[in-house]
Amino acid sequence: MGIVAVIVAAVAGFAFGAVWYMSLSGPWLRATGMELDAQGQPVNKAGALPFVISGVTMLLVAGMMRHTFAMTGIDTAGKGLVTGLSVGAFFITPWIAMNYAYSMRNPRLIAIDGGYEILGCGVIGLVLGVF
Repeated sequence: MGIVAVIVAAVAGFAFGAVWYMSLSGPWLRATGMELDAQGQPVNKAGALPFVISGVTMLLVAGMMRHTFAMTGIDTAGKGLVTGLSVGAFFITPWIAMNYAYSMRNPRLIAIDGGYEILGCGVIGLVLGVF
């Protein structure tokens, strides 16, 4: 059952990310500083690689969160949600913010990407707490 929970949680986190970034694509693209064409789309298309990497990382995050939940007795949807939000807010987002600061990225990326990291981990934690 554990592997099914991890896969479902990873898919949920990935799907949430699709909704998040589709709704914030304009501000996110502008904040990245990518060169955009007249329609506001990136001039250089990345292809499928970012989506593959995202899928793999969702599996890694969901897998480690499930392991942590099992080791610490997090066994309800509420506990999973709160712990997931905490992982995003206190582990992932600060680390990304530090990297963005050193690489002199637009601070708006911290808000947009950090919001996804926090809420996406919350979704993963919620799903894992249900299983």
